[in-house]
Amino acid sequence: MKNVVPGRSTGGFRLLLAIALSGFGIAGARADWKPIEQVQAYSISGTSGPELYASIGENGPKAGVGRVVAFTNFKLTWQRDYRPQADGSCKLVSARPKLILIYTLPKPANKLAEPVASNWKTFYEGVRRHERVHGDMIIDMVNEIVAYSVGLTVENDPNCKKVRTTLTDRLSQISQAQRQRSRDFDRTEMADGGAVHQLILNLVNGG
Repeated sequence: MKNVVPGRSTGGFRLLLAIALSGFGIAGARADWKPIEQVQAYSISGTSGPELYASIGENGPKAGVGRVVAFTNFKLTWQRDYRPQADGSCKLVSARPKLILIYTLPKPANKLAEPVASNWKTFYEGVRRHERVHGDMIIDMVNEIVAYSVGLTVENDPNCKKVRTTLTDRLSQISQAQRQRSRDFDRTEMADGGAVHQLILNLVNGG
C-alpha cells in the first residue's frame, strides 16, 4: 500500500501501510500441496490510539521507500520435472510448489486499558484480515502457475531449454498482473471510507 493520510480528524498522523504481492483467483484449490504460514510480530509502544499509531510509523518494518504497518511476503520454490519426449519435444510433467507466507504485524509492548484495548483488537483483526486476503491472492497465483505449468510442452526442444524460457515468460506476465491486482485492492481498502481507512480512524479517534 502507498502512504496514506487517513483524514483531518486523525490530527495529521500518517499511516504507512504496505502489502507485498498478490495474485489471481483460480477454481479448484490446491489438491496436493498447502502453504506454510508464519506470523512475525514487531513491537510498538503507547497506551492510546494516537500513540500506538505514531509508534507504528516509527517502528514498522521497512519496505520500499518507507516503513509499513503490516507486510505480507512469501518465499516460493519449485520441484519441476522436465522430460524430453520421443518426438523431440519437452514436456513439464510436474510442478510442485513450496510456499511460505510470512505475515508481519504490529504488537503493543504494554498491556492496554479499555477502551484502547478493544479499539486495538478491532484494528489488529482488521489489518490481519486484510493481510490474509493478500495471502489468499498469493495462493491463487501459485495455483495458476501450477495449472499453466503441468503438461506444458514445447516442440523441437530435446534439451528442455525452450520450455523453460516459455514458462519464464508466462510467469512474468502472471506476476505483473498479480501486482496490479494487489495495488487495486489496496487502493480500494485505503480510499476514504474504505475498510482500512475506517480502521485507522477508529483507532486514532477512539482513545
